[in-house]
Formats: sequence, structure tokens, C-alpha cells
Amino acid sequence: MRIDEYVRFDAVGLAELVAKGEVTPAELAAAAHDAVRAVDPEINAVVETWPADDLPEPGSAPLAGVPFLIKDIGVAMAGRRMEMGSRLAAGHVARSDSSLMLRLRRAGLMTLGRTATPEMAYSNTTEPVQYGATRNPWDPERSAGGSSGGAGAAVAAGVVPLAHATDAAGSIRVPAACNGLFGLKPTRGRVSVGPHFDEIFNGLAVHGSVSRTVRDSAVLLDQIRGPEPGDPYFAQEPSRPYAEEVVRDPGPLRIGVLTQAWGGHRTTAPVADALSRTVRLLESLGHEVEEAEVGLGVDWEDFLVANARQWTANLTASVDELAAATGRSVNASTLEEPILASYRYGQEVTAAEFVTALATRNKVARALARYFAGYDMLLTPTLPELPVLLGTHAEGAGRLDGLGWLRRLFDISPFTAVFNVAGTPAMSVPVTADAASGLPVGMQFAAGYGREDSLFRLAGQLEQAGPWSARTPAVWAGDRGGD
Repeated sequence: MRIDEYVRFDAVGLAELVAKGEVTPAELAAAAHDAVRAVDPEINAVVETWPADDLPEPGSAPLAGVPFLIKDIGVAMAGRRMEMGSRLAAGHVARSDSSLMLRLRRAGLMTLGRTATPEMAYSNTTEPVQYGATRNPWDPERSAGGSSGGAGAAVAAGVVPLAHATDAAGSIRVPAACNGLFGLKPTRGRVSVGPHFDEIFNGLAVHGSVSRTVRDSAVLLDQIRGPEPGDPYFAQEPSRPYAEEVVRDPGPLRIGVLTQAWGGHRTTAPVADALSRTVRLLESLGHEVEEAEVGLGVDWEDFLVANARQWTANLTASVDELAAATGRSVNASTLEEPILASYRYGQEVTAAEFVTALATRNKVARALARYFAGYDMLLTPTLPELPVLLGTHAEGAGRLDGLGWLRRLFDISPFTAVFNVAGTPAMSVPVTADAASGLPVGMQFAAGYGREDSLFRLAGQLEQAGPWSARTPAVWAGDRGGD
């Protein structure tokens, strides 16, 4: 299969070809490897690839034979490295599959490599010292987002139709917005993160994916959802598969709109214009859309401090565990400046401060629950500005402590982290693009706890109203292999 043929299909479409015998998993794996060679030198999204092994039987699973990439953090594949974008973890090899990896295998996916992440997934741009910067396929001088930036750039450039991603403060939705993809952060407890990784950041982080089509994300979530025995969080199982929701009419929805983010962060003119166009589209589809006030139950500074304490305390524990496992020292030779500063900040967090941070988390969850008692959804921009130029995130980072670094991350992405704290599902949808530059602009829709079903229904409707998968970036594998 040529690359230009391979990129015409989403994951579901490729699996259908395999099931019909029109293409073999081995041929798809070869096309994916060709796509990596064609575009990755320009975007630096894929850290490592490996040959396809344990090829699935055609039709044996919903995504049998579909090429796939895992993020270099959060999911362990036996015998493969997981280095977390860090020199501290360089060379670390997983001894066994994590629970999520087992589910990915059962779905029939062929995992052929791992994608880049910022160090410890602790940034909303992917520019680690360990790998170098991942570039946005729409404009290689700009960020592909983070922390699932490698996944976002690889899918946008046509390397694979969908890829694993994680999200602790926007790390699925931010790359989706930057790269013109669909990305849904599931409800806390929807997908198990254990037992290898316990409760990542006390329930802030979740597993998911980025994809070019809505149905791909829905089918994958159907395959990986559900708890493992002893999980600390649990989301009630949906009444029907999410793949079926994508084609169901969402009905008229009451949607609140938040144009300007909490904390006084201003939305730039190109993004505000894209939001206005999205509102008009929603109204034309029969939805009731109005400006809304959404309280967090705490003020923004308290929100920042609580997150800084929760994040850095968890980071410190992870770094200490890695250092013990690798025998390396924790210093500037093994950690980047912002991560080292955050590690040191976390060392000073007291038990009482940590408990108070968790109480703040719960206040936010209750405040958002009150909002969703009156509205079906909340619409915001995913990001307040277009994808930023590479190198700008880390300017002056050496002068920041752990709170200062998190403040910077939340300044860049002020709309997304609230829903991680509340545990509610949220998605970034590539509804439109900037008229002047052509860069994609993501719109974020959030719903109440456990309501991925309603998000998938709306996403399917929006995709039908304005299909986006035909839009391709400047760096596109389909342009590199038609002979």
C-alpha cells in the first residue's frame, strides 16, 4: 500500500480493509514506517519505531491491523523503552505490559513506536532536551502543543490515523487544537491508569487519544474504558458503545459560552473570531447558546497554588522513584531547569498543604457540577491564542520556581486544567481555522461527569456539518509517497 493510499483512511477504515482481506496488517505496518521516514525528519514527533510483531488476525478485533503509536509516558510495553522525555529515565525498559497496553493489544492495534513528550509530560509544548523540539506540521516554526505533542504532530502529518495520548491539564486537547485534530479527555475513572501507575496526579491525569476523525476516538475509548480491580476512581459504564453515539442526533442542547478564561486571561482576536463562528454554527444546528458565568468555587490564585502543590508533590515522588531505579542523581544534568525547580518546590510541600490542595480539587468539582445542572455543555476556546512559536515557552524559565512554572503553563492554557481538576470530560474539536494564517483553531466543549456520550453526539454532528479531515497541513505524508 502506498502512503498516499494509506492516509486516505481513518483507523476504522483501515481495519475494515484488513477485515475484507484487501490489505494485510504487514502492508499497513510497512506504509506507516514509510510515512515516518517521509515526514518525521521535518517534525520530530516519533522518538523510536520498531518492527511489527504479533500481527493480529484480520477481523479479530475492532481495530485489528491498524498502526498505532504510544506516548513515551504512562503506558508500558514489555521490552520497550519508556523514557518520559527525560535524561533521568534514559534507557529505562518496561519489564511487562501495563493494563492499558494489554487493552490496546486486545483492540488489535499494532503499536509500532513511541511519540515525543516534554520531560515528565510537564509542559504544554513538546521541546525536551532529550529529544529536541517537536514541530507543528501546519507551520514547523510553531509548537505542536503538549504534553502529547508528538502524538498530535504524528497524527496530523498522516503517520498514523490515531495515537495514544494522556491529559493532566490539557495534554490531549492542547495538541489536538494546535494540530487540527479531535481529542477527548475522558471522565476521571473512565480508563484505568493502574496498576503500574496508580492514580496519576491524584486523578488529574487520564488516558485517551488524538485522531483525525471522531469515530476513531470513540471506537478506541470503547476498547480501553473500564476499571481494573481496586481502582480508586470509577465512572459508570455508558448505556451503549460510544461508537454508536457518534451517529446519533444530539438533540437541542443548552450550551454556555465562556470567551475569556478564569484568572483574567484574554482571548486573542483570531481565536475570539473563531469562537463567534462556532457559536453561529451551533445556533444553525438548533442549539441554544448563551454567555455563561462559571464559578470555580475558589479564586484563581488559590486554584493555582493548590495545583502547584498537588502537581509538584506527585512529581517529586516520581523523580525520586526514577532516580532510585536508574541510580542517577537528581540535578541539572538529569532534569531540565523548570522540572528541577518543580521537584524542589514539591520537596517543601507539607502534608497539611497537600490535603488542603485535595480539598480545593473537590470544591472545584462541586462548583462545576452545579454549572452542569443547568447547562448541557460549556463551550470555550481550547487555547486563547494560535500555536506559539517554538522556544517561547521556556524564556526565562530558569528564574521560576515550581509555582511560577505552573503559573506559566496555566497562562498558556487557562481553559483546560479546570476540567482535569473537576474530573469531567472535555473535548477539543477542530471546527474552524484562522482565516489569515490557515492555522487550526480548536474549540473546547465540556460536559458533566460521565457524559462522554453527549460529547460524542455533538462532535459527530459538528463533523458532519463541517468535515475537517480533508484539511491537510504543510507537512503531510500523503504528499510524499504516491509513486
